Amino acid sequence: MPIRDFPFICIAAGHPPRPYLPVKIINPTTGQSIRGFGLIDTGADNCAVPAVFADPLGHILPRGISRQIGTGNGFTTAYVHTTTIEIYNLNNQLVHQITNAPVDFMPNLNTILLGVSQFLEGFKLEINYPEQKFSIYM
Repeated sequence: MPIRDFPFICIAAGHPPRPYLPVKIINPTTGQSIRGFGLIDTGADNCAVPAVFADPLGHILPRGISRQIGTGNGFTTAYVHTTTIEIYNLNNQLVHQITNAPVDFMPNLNTILLGVSQFLEGFKLEINYPEQKFSIYM
């Protein structure tokens, strides 16, 4: 799954470009899915998804395993649900899949986070901030 010189993406007006990847979040039980962009986050221990995605994916948020986690804004409750995350390139080609992984669904989170566990731990990551691009490879 090498991704070479992937450009930073600006996903909202007024926000700076950041290292985002196109993703598809899938509930492996129901097959329901949502597309979006996942932020490469070396500070996130796990992959995380906004809690508002639980219902459209067919997850019942409070039925997930609840756990307290620390964030940059303090502590919050995350609800862990089994989820599949597909990673795409700019040509909309599937380049990596994280299958049936425990993913944190977090209230007050507004961005999909691609963290260390289940994602970054398996790759080398190079970020070139001056040129606003990044590469991921094994």
